[in-house]
Amino acid sequence: MKIARHVFLGALLSGAVMGGMLAIPAVSFAQSDLTAVAQKELKGKKFSHVQVSVQNGVATLTGNVGMFYDSQDAEKRVAKVPGVSSVTNQITIEDGKPVSDADLQAKLGKQLVYFRVGYWSNMFNALTLNVQQGVVTVGGFVVNPADKNAAIALIVSERGVRGLVDHIEVGPPSPMDDGLRRRLAQAIYGAAQLNRYAIDPAKPIRILVKSGHVILVGSVDSKADRDIAGIRANGVGGVFSVDNQLLVAGSVE
Repeated sequence: MKIARHVFLGALLSGAVMGGMLAIPAVSFAQSDLTAVAQKELKGKKFSHVQVSVQNGVATLTGNVGMFYDSQDAEKRVAKVPGVSSVTNQITIEDGKPVSDADLQAKLGKQLVYFRVGYWSNMFNALTLNVQQGVVTVGGFVVNPADKNAAIALIVSERGVRGLVDHIEVGPPSPMDDGLRRRLAQAIYGAAQLNRYAIDPAKPIRILVKSGHVILVGSVDSKADRDIAGIRANGVGGVFSVDNQLLVAGSVE
């Protein structure tokens, strides 16, 4: 931000020294100035209907944008302004193209099943999704923070999304669990009866591993396939427990 850099450079050029160390004055603005500085952070057409007001360090955002992503972007930009301690986001989403909850859920659901295809973690993640009045609630389990961030970015960038509730669990960093994931994948997909499930990356047997405990989720064609997957998983060394939640296509459980 130009003003912040100007203040910082001014302190350097003044050569103010205290106790042998360069003394740099803290950046501070009057309330009206702080509001103006925060408003300048919202440049561009997408923020043309967004207003900022700052009182006692609390920035309140009002107005409207076309996408939920833009609302989050505005909040992040204002939160970085020196002197802003918190942000209250009251921006509404007005995209002019209403999307039904059913259509939005179907579209996001299709995208999320192919989520992170090409990354080794694809078959080790499983996400849940629910949409109510444009507010997306996402849950489930992912291997690492990068996978969670990618899922969130995918959702908030979709037109029709008006809010987000994040319940995604991120697995703890664990070389032991990483090794188990690889061995479990080899054991399960190495079975002649099960290797066909690896053909479509959107429909694998999902292998969730947390501190040595395993959960199998997804859908298989028969009870025999379900049982084989459970037996193969239980046979992997280092596995503490296996919760076989695989569903059999066409069955009611």
